[in-house]
Amino acid sequence: MSLTRSFLRLTLALAGIASMAACAPVPVHNDYSAFRHADPHSILVVPVVNKSVDVDAPDYFLSTISRPLAERGYYVFPVNLTKRVMEDDGLADADLVHANDPTALGKMFGADSIMYITINRWDAKYAILATAVTVDLSYALKSGTTGETLWTHKQTMVYQPQAASAGNPIATLIAAAITAAIAKAKPNYVPLAQQANAISVNKAGQGLPAGPHDTQYKADNGTF
Repeated sequence: MSLTRSFLRLTLALAGIASMAACAPVPVHNDYSAFRHADPHSILVVPVVNKSVDVDAPDYFLSTISRPLAERGYYVFPVNLTKRVMEDDGLADADLVHANDPTALGKMFGADSIMYITINRWDAKYAILATAVTVDLSYALKSGTTGETLWTHKQTMVYQPQAASAGNPIATLIAAAITAAIAKAKPNYVPLAQQANAISVNKAGQGLPAGPHDTQYKADNGTF
């Protein structure tokens, strides 16, 4: 009887473990077959489509994107020079640029790939005692020779500054209100954009495989 009971308990325990394993979230892993086939060495970052209410968001954002891409091992065309050349060629409107044929841009600049980025949110929500600063970005990398989409990603970062407690509840509330008001009046989006770019580019299974100037080039197939 004791042996039967022990066997039953063991069976139930194993069933429970199997059930939990079945419910565990499966890590998302992008399909990199098109990316590996294209094997891009250079990235052209085109003007950013801005869906936020902040008209300065694209300029601030462009200052944050080159470094993480270069550190991942890719040659990145100078973003400000690229923007100026495209403006001179009548491609000042970001929406028109994103709708344009990627192969035309690839030929114009001699770029292996084109990076398209959309700012979905770049705002601060004020709630008296706390202000949530949000940056929401969509990325798409397309081949400069075939126009095929090689990689896509979406990243959201939220920062909510909190005033430190000073032991006095009233003073803490006042400090929190002041902190929230300052964040609302002049939120700093750049660090959030930098974090979003770093995560998007480097995240295992979802970011960009190492480029030709990285020591992991073509050696990270198990991760990407």
